[in-house]
Amino acid sequence: MKDTLVLYPALGKGHLNSMIELGKLILTHNPSLSLSILILSPPNTTVQPQQEIQKLITTFGCESFPSITFHHIPTISFPITLPPHILPLEVCGRSNHLVNHILQSISKTSNLKGVILDFMNYTTNQITSTLDIPTYFFYTSGAATLAVFLQLPTIHQNTTKSLKEFHMHPHIPGLPQVPIADMPDEVKDREGKGYKVFLDMAISMKESDGVIINTFDAIEARALKALKAGLCLPEGTTPPLFCIGPMISPPSKGEDERGSLCLNWLDSQPSKSVVFLCFGSMGRFSKAQLNEIAIGLEKSEHRFLWVVRSDIESEDMSLDELLPEGFLERTKEKGMVVRNWAPQGAILKHNSLGGFVTHCGWNSVLEAVCEGVPMIAWPMYAEQRLNRLIMVEEMKVALKLYESNGFVNGAELSERIKELMELDRGIEIRERILKMKTSAKEARGGGGSSLVDLKRLGDSWREHASWNSLSPNTPFHFR
Repeated sequence: MKDTLVLYPALGKGHLNSMIELGKLILTHNPSLSLSILILSPPNTTVQPQQEIQKLITTFGCESFPSITFHHIPTISFPITLPPHILPLEVCGRSNHLVNHILQSISKTSNLKGVILDFMNYTTNQITSTLDIPTYFFYTSGAATLAVFLQLPTIHQNTTKSLKEFHMHPHIPGLPQVPIADMPDEVKDREGKGYKVFLDMAISMKESDGVIINTFDAIEARALKALKAGLCLPEGTTPPLFCIGPMISPPSKGEDERGSLCLNWLDSQPSKSVVFLCFGSMGRFSKAQLNEIAIGLEKSEHRFLWVVRSDIESEDMSLDELLPEGFLERTKEKGMVVRNWAPQGAILKHNSLGGFVTHCGWNSVLEAVCEGVPMIAWPMYAEQRLNRLIMVEEMKVALKLYESNGFVNGAELSERIKELMELDRGIEIRERILKMKTSAKEARGGGGSSLVDLKRLGDSWREHASWNSLSPNTPFHFR
């Protein structure tokens, strides 16, 4: 029987993409393995598993990896509509009994060596630990935010107040001072539902067989040193850490009409002259904020490619209606504005790109590092403020965009663009990120730190005895 690993991404395209790329990376260096990737679907939807699986195989080039198989977890029905940040957790929790059956089934035909859980699917650890299956977590952000995250149970144990009531910065080894304002909103209020989720998530990760992190030594050396030395968990042992990054999805080739338009326009621009503004799939702005961005771009007098997403429900509003009157006409020689989507990876690779205004999602940060594109940091949600802190103060590859209650005025954006594209500080950032681009290649090259960790990861599950399914008469209990 073949040795098999099960990979279990959280609900959502981004989580699935990352997990498939992790699977391909693992198989490239462990070709004798077989991988099973479990797929969650949004509730109350009618999915056609075979069609969706075929689409995944084609989209991600999985034809070259015949030992990857996909398992559709049956769709769960919900009587209510849940907010987007709660939905993945709830879908995972309600699917655990189905995952248990799938694990039992897989183990009958192969040697199940371990399960890799997306960190948002932490409740499945109840099943894998009860069945004594080696369990690893895939943490898709950086080591610095992991250090904060793993410290949460200690902060909880040693305090009685919510973080939002703290007057002092919490001390996190390996990190610069972390302002309370930069902590994720969900962990600031110990009475909130999100707080309990993050606390349980951190405890589950601490008790796992290892945490796989999408980072590499050269960009987060101080945080990784503190984590590996156990300084972030004074009351316990840090689980084994495996830094296998930078791992990013291959760039879309821009084969659809919008992608081609963007790349063709970039082809006509001078080298390193264009500022790219893109804020992730959830980075949507009010009409007032879109107006300020437009004012800032026009005042900066720099070339730009801007992906506009509006929080206005109606998609019928044209760009002319969303943006200041005459803006598109006045800037048509220097700028390009597209609606909702652009091939970010391919754009960041383009020689015309000179800067990137980003929401500080970790995948976007890694893409920019790998292409040597300096950044302006405009965080939106989740751990992105922590990422900004690391990008600006630790990695020194980005400028901080100053905001008031989450709102950025046009003059501020204009000043930061000019600073990045024209002034000494921008030159320093560009030189630094180009060195990091080289370090990123070295990390994934022969003998690089990420390949060393990938080998350690492979050795760790080879050391575990294979798990065989329980006999039909064995009772199964959640802990």
